Amino acid sequence: MQYVWLGILVFAIILEVAIPGLISIWFVPAALISMLLVFCNVPIYLQIIVFLGISLILIVLSRTIWKSYLAPKNAEPTNADALIGKVGIVTEAIDNVNAVGEVKVSGQHWSARSKNGESIDKGITVKILSIEGVKLICEKNK
Repeated sequence: MQYVWLGILVFAIILEVAIPGLISIWFVPAALISMLLVFCNVPIYLQIIVFLGISLILIVLSRTIWKSYLAPKNAEPTNADALIGKVGIVTEAIDNVNAVGEVKVSGQHWSARSKNGESIDKGITVKILSIEGVKLICEKNK
């Protein structure tokens, strides 16, 4: 039976080298430990249980560990997301019915619409509530 575990061990190593990404690395220590159990005269069913258990534990642990490394730390908002909550000034009257309106915020001119459909005159300050496509959704600043 040690040759079966050795075969799994070699196959897992070759597969890991041939295909980039963590595909079969978890099976290497599991196969190695199961192969050692053969020399301790452990029954085959226990060897298989140990192999499956160690593989599963390593997959779960590596997923948990890598997830914390790959997760963005304090993700910065994109340029557009950074505008939400800011105050801008209307440079072209906002009129949802005629689909016109422009707001200058953070030195940039954006197409704009009002949240509740009200018209907002040029020169009024507005608060940016959200972004839909390339249009800012605003309301009069209070």
